[in-house]
Amino acid sequence: MKSTTKISALVVGTSAALIASAAIQGAVYAADPVPNGLQYTDVFNLEYATGPQMAPDGLSVVYERRAMDVMTDRMRSNIWSVGLDGTNHRPVLSGKAQFRMPRFSPDGTRLAYLSTVEGKTQIYVRWLDSGATARVTDLKLSPSNISWSPDGKHIAFTMFAPSASPSLFKMPAKPKGAKWAGNAKVIDRMTYRVDGAGYVPVGFTQVFVVPSDGGSPRQVTSGSYNHNGTIAWTVDSSSILVSANRSPDWEMNPRDSEIYAFALADGAMTQLTQRAGPDNNPVVSPDGSKIAFTGNDENNMSHQNGSLYVMNVDGSGVQHLTAGLDRGVNNVQWNADGTGLYYSYNNLGKKLVAFTNMAGNGRVITDALGGTSLGRPYASGTYRVAPDGRVIYTQARADRPADLAVIDRIGSVTQLTTLNEDVLGPREMGQVERVAVNSSFDGREVEGWIVRPANFDASKQYPLILEIHGGPHGAYGPGYSTEIQLMAAQGYVVLYTNPRGSTSYGADFANLIHHNYPSEDYDDMIDLVDATIAQGSIDADQLYVTGGSGGGVLTAWIVGKTDRFRAAVVAKPVINWSSFVLTADFSATFTKYWFPDMPWNAADHYWKRSPLSLVGNVKTPTMLLSGENDYRTPISEAEQYYKALKLAGVPTAMVRVPGASHGIARKPSNLVQKVGNIIGWFKKYEDYVPAD
Repeated sequence: MKSTTKISALVVGTSAALIASAAIQGAVYAADPVPNGLQYTDVFNLEYATGPQMAPDGLSVVYERRAMDVMTDRMRSNIWSVGLDGTNHRPVLSGKAQFRMPRFSPDGTRLAYLSTVEGKTQIYVRWLDSGATARVTDLKLSPSNISWSPDGKHIAFTMFAPSASPSLFKMPAKPKGAKWAGNAKVIDRMTYRVDGAGYVPVGFTQVFVVPSDGGSPRQVTSGSYNHNGTIAWTVDSSSILVSANRSPDWEMNPRDSEIYAFALADGAMTQLTQRAGPDNNPVVSPDGSKIAFTGNDENNMSHQNGSLYVMNVDGSGVQHLTAGLDRGVNNVQWNADGTGLYYSYNNLGKKLVAFTNMAGNGRVITDALGGTSLGRPYASGTYRVAPDGRVIYTQARADRPADLAVIDRIGSVTQLTTLNEDVLGPREMGQVERVAVNSSFDGREVEGWIVRPANFDASKQYPLILEIHGGPHGAYGPGYSTEIQLMAAQGYVVLYTNPRGSTSYGADFANLIHHNYPSEDYDDMIDLVDATIAQGSIDADQLYVTGGSGGGVLTAWIVGKTDRFRAAVVAKPVINWSSFVLTADFSATFTKYWFPDMPWNAADHYWKRSPLSLVGNVKTPTMLLSGENDYRTPISEAEQYYKALKLAGVPTAMVRVPGASHGIARKPSNLVQKVGNIIGWFKKYEDYVPAD
């Protein structure tokens, strides 16, 4: 096939022109591409639903309809409405601007939302009876986490509040007309740049309130601390609840946080939780007497499950409602009468919605959340509970991004939207099949999923791609993935796995790699590769491997351990753990939870887990792929490995994606060129035989 999309990544190294040509034209294949499989140009037409909110009538929802925009190369978000019976699907706020985060007023007469319709992101309010709309803020920076007060008089939001930059001296006056180099920047913070945001200005995220009919925002929280996440109100609208890490050493203890109440009148602060560990996401019960929240006791493990708690509104009487659940809880919502709570968690690669009463007894509502991770098949999705107990959720399917669906109390499901039938209806999509094996290391069951081309013929032999997730504490599942479907459409069988260290299998399974990564996760993945080959139709001489972030780490680790794979693509990796923890954005987190000590005190430990230590073993042609603005796994990691492979005489190349951060595939064109260049590299080396 040919793609009409221009590949703009900068490619350096071995046969760059050939790589780019293969990525675009796909001239030679070990197996036939699916003629009507997913096309590269389809990426620019995909849509998905997210963020459903119940309408005041209880019979419909509004949601964010997100779509790729081929002209701006970005995701566009509009607000749409649909009835809970699937009828009357129509736009509420739509256009070239962004429309996000719809929130109905408590009395149901107004809709607040965020939009860029007049340039910078501002808060707007729409009167539902007339359609009249008012801009209620005039902010220089972008607001988030908007929340109505129960009396409807105010809207709270979080926003970054700049502070004075540190300075060591004052420059002398510049002569009129002089052109100097500019003032030096003094940095004295632990986290001074963040992936996706770049070098961050000095300041902190604070909570503000603004009158709901417009006016001047007023800052409610204060201090040199960040106040992030969900905003809740007490039922009398007198106080705001929010989570914050206000400890003196917050920079060195990034996971610690408590829930605080801030009085609207004067900002007076009351601490409601107090323990070592995170307490987040407060949600007030309908009668105002209880606060639900998520949290856990700090145990210094790299993976920690957050649980569901309820306390009295003054912070007393804490109850642990999910003590028997070995999974991390999020997205907590009260039922209409305050007698129980809905919550979400990941289990065996899937995202679930469950319900519990106040005694901790409950049930699973659905295990079919997903579809909001377009690139790779990470467990994802969100939901909203209707007053009558029905649950509206983003529906997981193997062959489609998220649509909205509703499930009632007896488990009957109604699909509300079909956002991608115009694009994907005519396409033949790869189907997902589970594979599981007992690890050769310790007998634990590990699982993965196989995606075969839609024109799969069991009598033929197919090349196999092992695709590895990041995190390392993350979870793939049997949901939709554009990248996997594109690979399958090019004639590959794709295997993706959840080796030890993955979430959704319990804390013990996730922490098998605590201070031990990479390690036996290698065995888990190789065992699953062997199990897939044993099913037949796989050419064992045409094995390929790729992965991003933590998956890039494991890809580099694999080619340092075996030469079974004909070619590899290491995306946005960590290659040298010592250099990584000292250049990545969240150094305090990585050194505290991923390693037993600082790199200068545990140099041997850092080195023996670094893929760079195995570079002398590598024979596999290995390409590096990274965003040039990646501050999570800085591109210097990829550059180290590229140079090391060059010095070792291993065929290599480096694809640098201009302007991309760690989420390389956030822009549709970058998703296209990411997959295109991976396939191009594999095609280049399908006949490669390494020299002895």
